[in-house]
Amino acid sequence: MIITTADRSPNFIGFLTLVKREMVRTFAIINQVIWPPVIQTLLYVFVFGLALGSKIPTVQGVKYSQFLIPGLIMLQVIDQTYGEGSSTVFQGRFMNSIQELLIAPLSALEMVMGYVVAGTARALFIAALITTLGAVFVQTLPIQWGIYLLTIVLVAVLFSSLGIICGLFAEKFDHIALLTTFFITPLVFVGGVFTSTQFLPPLARTISMFNPMFYMINAFRYSYTLHGDAPLAISLAIVTTLTVLAFGTALWLVSIGFKLRT
Repeated sequence: MIITTADRSPNFIGFLTLVKREMVRTFAIINQVIWPPVIQTLLYVFVFGLALGSKIPTVQGVKYSQFLIPGLIMLQVIDQTYGEGSSTVFQGRFMNSIQELLIAPLSALEMVMGYVVAGTARALFIAALITTLGAVFVQTLPIQWGIYLLTIVLVAVLFSSLGIICGLFAEKFDHIALLTTFFITPLVFVGGVFTSTQFLPPLARTISMFNPMFYMINAFRYSYTLHGDAPLAISLAIVTTLTVLAFGTALWLVSIGFKLRT
C-alpha cells in the first residue's frame, strides 16, 4: 500500500527529488518538449498574426496579432502539460520504473504533487519563452501579471492531473493520444485561440459556452487585453473547479494504487 500522509512526516527531500528528476527528463529531451511548441508558435504568429492579421480589424480593442498571442500560449501550455504528464506516468508503468516510487517513502500526495509541480514549472518555462516571442515580434506583454500566472498555474495543474489519470488508464501509447486527438485539440482550437466567439453565429457561440477550454483561454487572454467574451470571475471559477476535480481524481487513483502494481 502507498504510504499516506498520516503515516509519517512529509518527505520534502523525496518530493523535491521527484520534481528534479522530471525537470532533468524535460531538458534531456528538450528537442521534443521545448523547441517544437516555440517553433510552432512562431509559425502561427507569422502566418496568422502578421500575414492574415493585417486584413483583420482590431479584436477586443487590440490588434489581431496581440489578441492571438495569449491564445497561442494557452494552446501550448495545455498541449505540452498533458502530453508530458501522461507520457511520463505511462512510461514509468510500461518500463516498471515507477516501482522505484512505490517502494520509496513517498505518500500518494507527494507523488502526485511531484508530477504536478514539475508539469507546472515546465508550463511556466514554455509560457515565458512564448511571452518573450510575443514581446519581440508583436510588441505585447501581459497587463495583469497576477491573472497571467494564476491562469497558467491552474491550467497546468489541471492538465498535469489529467495526464496522470490518462497515464494510469492507458494500456498502450495510442491510448494517450486519444484524448489529445479527439478532445483536447479540437476543443482548444474552437475555444477561442484564433478568434473571438463574438465572430461566431449565435448557435455556435452558445455551444462554445459549454466548452471548458473556452474559459481557460478567456481567463488567460484577460491578462493581456483586460476584455473577455465571458466574465473573468466565471471563467476562473470554472477552471478552478475543474482543476480541483482533476487533482482530486488523480490523487485518489494513486492512493489506491490503480494499475500501479501488476
